[in-house]
This record gives sequence, C-alpha cells and structure tokens, in this order.
Amino acid sequence: MTTYSGPARLTLADGTRVSGMASLSTNYRAGAESWGGTFRPDQNTEEVRNSGAGLSLELPYDQVGPVSVTGVRRLLATQILVSLAGSGPAPF
Repeated sequence: MTTYSGPARLTLADGTRVSGMASLSTNYRAGAESWGGTFRPDQNTEEVRNSGAGLSLELPYDQVGPVSVTGVRRLLATQILVSLAGSGPAPF
C-alpha cells in the first residue's frame, strides 16, 4: 500500500480550484489496484459540498488524478472532510 498525506488542490467540474490537505492511499483487492482517501478544503464552500464526479486532484509537482466524491461530512462548524475515490493510476 502506498500513501500520500499533504497539500493538494481539488479541481471542480467548472474549473474552480480549491486548496486543502489530502490523505490518500492505494488498495489492492482481488488483484486490482484502486486508490482514494479524504480531502479537507481550506475553505468550506457550497460548490465543494455539492460536487460529485468529473473532478481531479492535483498534488505537488503537477501530479494529477481523476476523482469522484463519495461523501462529505462536517468536522467542525467551519470545516468539512470530503471522501474521494480515484480512478486510473494513483498520482502518488
């Protein structure tokens, strides 16, 4: 299992970029590799809370991977945690 934890930028379907922190890992199940994790945006916006598919996650050094939102939950009054499922090769 490979992991990444650090700064990231989520690009929404409309092209809006949202900075935050990501915690990602790869998984091996039944011989197939998948990846996913969580993203905590720096700012809690309506666009992030209502995002779904057609997104991408950019890591440092221009590493980018397509992602879909699988869930959103509140951490505090001003913070949310977005669960992500990646597709294709992991960008880390």
